[in-house]
Amino acid sequence: MTGTAKVRTCIWVASDGAAAARLYTSLLPGSRIETEERLDNMATGEPGGVGIIDLTLAGTPYQILEAGPHQEHTDMMSISVQTEDQAETDRLWAALTGDGGTESQCGWLRDRWGVRWQIVPRRLSELMGSGSARQRQAVMAALMGMGRIDIAALEAAHAAAAA
Repeated sequence: MTGTAKVRTCIWVASDGAAAARLYTSLLPGSRIETEERLDNMATGEPGGVGIIDLTLAGTPYQILEAGPHQEHTDMMSISVQTEDQAETDRLWAALTGDGGTESQCGWLRDRWGVRWQIVPRRLSELMGSGSARQRQAVMAALMGMGRIDIAALEAAHAAAAA
């Protein structure tokens, strides 16, 4: 660990970790690449083996370990981003699913490096915490049919269930 944070979540990618770090830090205010280093290949001693990039995403420390395709990401670990509005939700969704990423359900996606993300508007929490049980169930039912979360559709489901 070369950065200043004592604890970092390490994200293992097969290759092109620097490109992942550049994309990730370009998406969220308060983000930056702190350090980038290449370790010699442990088996051969040749330079340019594993890459390690320490970065901060919106104030949270991470580390990218570029170490080959030995492991695959699962939904058991994801980066969750709470967005302020539909524009931010759409911008992040497009950037992370573009160039080889894939959409999933309920605000989940996988970027081109296989890293799982949840892009969740703050409004979802507000709707799930207000109104009747029927309204909350209607919001959940609408959410289950979405990939990228559509705030207007969630609000419409909440309002319709109030009648």
